[in-house]
Amino acid sequence: MTAGIINASGDMNAWGAKPNGDPWRVAISNPMNKNKVFALMPLQNRAVVTSGDYEEYVRFNGVRYAHIIDPRTGYPATGLISVTVFAPKAELADALATAVFVMGKEAGIDRINQLPDVDCILIDENGKISTSKNIELNNI
Repeated sequence: MTAGIINASGDMNAWGAKPNGDPWRVAISNPMNKNKVFALMPLQNRAVVTSGDYEEYVRFNGVRYAHIIDPRTGYPATGLISVTVFAPKAELADALATAVFVMGKEAGIDRINQLPDVDCILIDENGKISTSKNIELNNI
């Protein structure tokens, strides 16, 4: 069986299983402490992408500004600090992760729940974790 995993600067795509038959597992970083992981998720015949402001932001006059801009306002998106999307293809996961980051928690989860074979994990600015309906977190 053909299998593999590709990591392209954090955008990951996996197909098949590991040589021992187990699914690939990816670590989801804790945006409150990027040196720690808060979950390990199986990844088989899917892609996973995270959009977040915890690595690319600036503080100006005591306010934290994300690098992801809300096109409705022209200002940085607020409310979420990390959006991880699982989808059949990396291109779709990437587009949805950024869109959900801008849309916000409620609208973002609602949209993801309408899409087949797409799931997400969101972390808000207070560190609260929310997921789409088909995600089961395996905390480590």
